[in-house]
Amino acid sequence: MAGGASLGRDFGWLWAAYAAGTLGTWVAFNALPLLAVTVLHEGSAEVAALAAVGAAVGAAVALPLGPWVEFRRKRPVMIAMDLVRGAAVLSVAAAYALDRLGFAQLLLVSVVVAAADITFGAASGACLKALVPAEGRLLAQSRLESTTWTATVLGPPLGGALIALLGPVATVLVDAVSYLLSALGIRAITAPEPVPTRREGPRAGVADLLEGWRHLLAQPVLRPLFLNAVLVNGLIMATAPLLAVLMLGPLGFAPWQYGLAFAVPCLGGLVGSRLSRPLVARYGRHRVLRASGALRACWPVGLVLVHPGPTGLILVMAVELALITCIGVWNPVLAAHRLDLTPTDRVARTLTAWSVAAKASIAALTALGGLLAAVVGPRAAIGLVGALLLATPLLLPRRAGVADEAPPSVDTCK
Repeated sequence: MAGGASLGRDFGWLWAAYAAGTLGTWVAFNALPLLAVTVLHEGSAEVAALAAVGAAVGAAVALPLGPWVEFRRKRPVMIAMDLVRGAAVLSVAAAYALDRLGFAQLLLVSVVVAAADITFGAASGACLKALVPAEGRLLAQSRLESTTWTATVLGPPLGGALIALLGPVATVLVDAVSYLLSALGIRAITAPEPVPTRREGPRAGVADLLEGWRHLLAQPVLRPLFLNAVLVNGLIMATAPLLAVLMLGPLGFAPWQYGLAFAVPCLGGLVGSRLSRPLVARYGRHRVLRASGALRACWPVGLVLVHPGPTGLILVMAVELALITCIGVWNPVLAAHRLDLTPTDRVARTLTAWSVAAKASIAALTALGGLLAAVVGPRAAIGLVGALLLATPLLLPRRAGVADEAPPSVDTCK
């Protein structure tokens, strides 16, 4: 944790908690669908429902929790969400051990985990804003982004090895332990945390629920960034199942080749997250957001050229590497900028609104992509989605705002 010394001991504990939870999540990547297929022998419709319904219902459940998080101390909320997620996934292991595991339980657990993920993310963003002064937030976000991509590279292979050695619930147990470690890390943060003051009034409840959306849509710099991020993320994710169908079906790639095509390029996320801070120091936030935001939209259209054999595999890896490197630059700069442009008393509601919109966009555009592929085929659908992505840079802010080039003065609740 020495690497976090310049941002303070408390950020070091927050970083450690994030690393534990993120690694556990990626070790257990696709654990519930895997159990549905290998243990419950469910079909593709049930597995798709597990992914889509869990995320959509979880987002709906999390939406009213934004105001609830906003007006409470954030670290107890984060610990509670860790314990809820840990208990939920642990129930899967217990049911499996008792031979009582059912599809309804997997569906309920996916909803609970999705809602708790959004709630935890909203609280952790507010916690980071309070712990780290404005000039250190980009460094903090780049470290969290690097951690995410490291876990993305290491987690699934480790999970696969655990399943091969210990059985299908091994990764579920690791995930449960990771949430406990995350809760302990958050508990170790010592900075005092005052209780936020809630606005009074007869319509305060409705206003609180809408405040995050109002801030995102009214803030002149955040609005185009929000719309761009939601649309681009949804379109990129919509190509994932189409590419899986194309590569594993007509093109005849083996599952290990498909996995390799997406695992190795994740190293680009590490490179991008490391580059984000020096790029901002040299060119400013606005230019980096414009450039990385535009570049990340240019690559997916190249997937339409995928073909059988080693050169086809190399093409997919090259496109994904370029895409993920740009995303690795974009994400931490956007996250730090979003915190700086959001008042402390609106962070949780704003992040909740952003996450709910992102999940809804991914669900809707993935469904539309599937329908499009059924009509024109997966390759043509990938090409059309890629063409739509080429237009998304038009949504990026054209001019730098007042706070775009330099972070505001220190804003901390400590």
